[in-house]
Amino acid sequence: MLKYCIKTFGCAQNIADSERISSFYESRGYEETMDDTQADTIVINTCVIRGRAEEKVYGLVRNLEPLREKKPDLSIVITGCLIGAASREPSGKMMKALRKRVPYAQLLPLDEVGFEYAPKRTQGKIAYIPISNGCNNFCAYCIVPFSRGKERSRPFDDVVQEVTEAIASGCEEIVLLGQNVNSYGADFLQEKIKEGDFYTLPNGEKVKPVMVKHLNRHRIPTLFPQLLEYVATISGVKKLSFLSSNPWDFSDELIAVMAHHKNIDRRLHLPVQAGSNTVLKAMNRWYTREEYMALVKRIRAAIPEIKITTDIIVGFPGETDEQFEDTMDLARKVKFAGAYIAWYSPRPGTSAAVKMHDNVPFAEKKRRFKQIDDLVFGRIA
Repeated sequence: MLKYCIKTFGCAQNIADSERISSFYESRGYEETMDDTQADTIVINTCVIRGRAEEKVYGLVRNLEPLREKKPDLSIVITGCLIGAASREPSGKMMKALRKRVPYAQLLPLDEVGFEYAPKRTQGKIAYIPISNGCNNFCAYCIVPFSRGKERSRPFDDVVQEVTEAIASGCEEIVLLGQNVNSYGADFLQEKIKEGDFYTLPNGEKVKPVMVKHLNRHRIPTLFPQLLEYVATISGVKKLSFLSSNPWDFSDELIAVMAHHKNIDRRLHLPVQAGSNTVLKAMNRWYTREEYMALVKRIRAAIPEIKITTDIIVGFPGETDEQFEDTMDLARKVKFAGAYIAWYSPRPGTSAAVKMHDNVPFAEKKRRFKQIDDLVFGRIA
């Protein structure tokens, strides 16, 4: 019997994708192995959020070269963000680099591994369930809209069905996944706005979508509060969480749902990225520091036991000492329970890489990284 082995890089979304890739191969008669030397096909599920993640992929490929020399028929398959969700034709700098560095690799776009393949669960009693793929926000530093494409929501019924099946199979914890879960269903509701119609939930409830003007942008209505409430009420869901949230789309309706259902995780990841309004605007984040802190205040008022974690980027192009101090000040005031901190590195194709000069010295990025890391994790006041 042919054997496959999967190497997964990146976030929970990549893990969920790998669980479906396993089913994809097993439906073709393959058997999984954890031993590279026993595999006929090695699948590398890639991440490109940071340059270091991309280099890890190429480092793994280099390490597999001696094995390929011994097994000329060994297939190396690359999938995930490095080739995009639906990029059947190689394009762009990343694809050209991939073809140059791994000319023998086969490419597996994620759209070929559809949701008709039931995931082979790998996380014990935890079920990772994607509710959307792609992103429409185009934050200046982020490659996701280019690697995963335009945001596409899964049908409401399909998500509910997968949750129900996961619980029936023995899972107790559900993690809903998307590049921006808060905007789930916005694509469905936009169609209803055009049609002047309601969106009907599986229980028959009708949702009337209404656009809300905020400053010079429109907030598109979403279905995430309704989806979260629906899943929270499914029998057997002992714990429910979600990743990841953009503060821009975090509605009071969503806060109310979280407060009402005690099985929704009291640890919330809410990326802020920076505490300076000038830097946030340059990043194309659609909120201000004041709006972020007001949101945190409303969440804590409704859910006093909540613990908030975040993402922070230091050394974004043009970030001054004073603007970095704004981020330090925000972190002191919010008192995050934890943070994923990164120093800025340009990603090819993003607007920051194309239009902005990466002018913060690396040594200064490292200094800022350490300073805010020490603050968040209690090593300094």
